[in-house]
Amino acid sequence: MSEIFLDTETTGLSFKDGHKLVEIACIETKDLIPTNKIFHKLINPKRDIPEEAFKIHGFSEEFLSNKDTFEKVADEFIDFIKGKKLIIHNANFDLGFLNGELGLIKKELIDTANIIDSLEVARNKFPGASNSLDALCKRFNIDISRRIKHNALLDCELLREVYINLLDAKEPRFNLSSEVQDSMNSNNQEKRYNKTVLKITEIEIKKHKEFLKSEIKKNFY
Repeated sequence: MSEIFLDTETTGLSFKDGHKLVEIACIETKDLIPTNKIFHKLINPKRDIPEEAFKIHGFSEEFLSNKDTFEKVADEFIDFIKGKKLIIHNANFDLGFLNGELGLIKKELIDTANIIDSLEVARNKFPGASNSLDALCKRFNIDISRRIKHNALLDCELLREVYINLLDAKEPRFNLSSEVQDSMNSNNQEKRYNKTVLKITEIEIKKHKEFLKSEIKKNFY
């Protein structure tokens, strides 16, 4: 199954309080390797942007006024994530908005069975520590110099790196072991050797024994 690293930006903290999505970003991976497929949309929330939210993501009401509404991008979003595992940091927050928006337009809600909350993974691994995305990036020495403002697409990229570290995994590499094994098997079957085996003569064995008798008593240490 492919994975989707997902993040959103919003006008506030709660969909139930009338706040809306302003950005959705998804990065697809296969076994944590990017497939170069992304879904990224800026969204017109059709409401004002509180100053507190603007300071976080930098999207103004004027800037978003000519963007598509969620209803217009919903089907493309649903198709992109369908049948894939979703990895989200603090999933309850993002799902509250996504399912809230989907519910308003009578679309099927996102199944929580397909969700991995990386915040919960981090809390289990580092109980009592700060496990925000910024804190985890610093813990794992991940460069966050580009993160001047919160940006959903950049945060997806950072989350992928964080998640790999949370799993104690390494960046996947090409698997050449099968080719090496095939080569070894072929060599064994054909009985071919690249080195010449030399037979030691009786005279050489005798000289070696004489050397040991005369030299082994010396202190080389």
